[in-house]
Amino acid sequence: MSVVRGQTVDPRTGREGRPERPVPGTPCWVSLMADDLAASKEFYGRLFGWEFLPGPEQLGPYARALLDGQVVAGIGRMPVGQAPPVAWTPYLAADDVDETASTVRHCGGTVGVGPLDAEEAGRLALATDPSGAIFGIWQGREHRGAAVEGVPGSVLWNELVTRDTAGVLPFYRAVFGFEAEREEAADDAATLLLGERPAASVLGVGQALGELGAAHWHTHFAVDDPDETVNRVIELGGRVQRPPRDGTHGRTATVADPSGAVFTVARPDTAA
Repeated sequence: MSVVRGQTVDPRTGREGRPERPVPGTPCWVSLMADDLAASKEFYGRLFGWEFLPGPEQLGPYARALLDGQVVAGIGRMPVGQAPPVAWTPYLAADDVDETASTVRHCGGTVGVGPLDAEEAGRLALATDPSGAIFGIWQGREHRGAAVEGVPGSVLWNELVTRDTAGVLPFYRAVFGFEAEREEAADDAATLLLGERPAASVLGVGQALGELGAAHWHTHFAVDDPDETVNRVIELGGRVQRPPRDGTHGRTATVADPSGAVFTVARPDTAA
């Protein structure tokens, strides 16, 4: 399912348009903090056709990725002295990031960064849910989030991978107002709804979580041809974690970029 919010960037000034603010809880942005910013920009630019403009640098050098002139994601350099896993992190929209951060703490999560201002773009925090999965909170001002989703080269979907859904669903309901709809095709999976609109999903993998590292949010990017994209990933120095295969949500493959950030590429057969 493609979503276009109409937020474009003026290439002369780097300033964005101002679409309506996303509903609180909406995954509105994804960001990667990498050890080598230049190498990551090269990889994703060649893989997805992204171009880049400078973004806020509160956490260090940062670039916004553009797809046909529309903002779709961000890539930054890992702050000196920090060593969190190199991973794509979704940001969930908030009307008041300070209030949301307080609720995160009250409901058993932690806030590791912020809340802090990102220049005129907005205000952010980085938090961890009770299972240990890292996510961002974004209160947009000039920058409201991704302008387009669901088209090749942009974010398609975000999924929380955790030990069991029962351990985290109450947290996300209390903090962001998500309702959970159980998925019949999986033993322990749920779709997170905002009203009646699917926003993200949660997958409980039980003891297999140890093989996957720790609880984490996982980003899916839309592509025209997962098989061709996998070959391109290999050519660019990445690796394949799960070869292309057909499933209930289309044809997908899971890969890692040269820095180790894992993501899925997908060609959906039907609207999500």
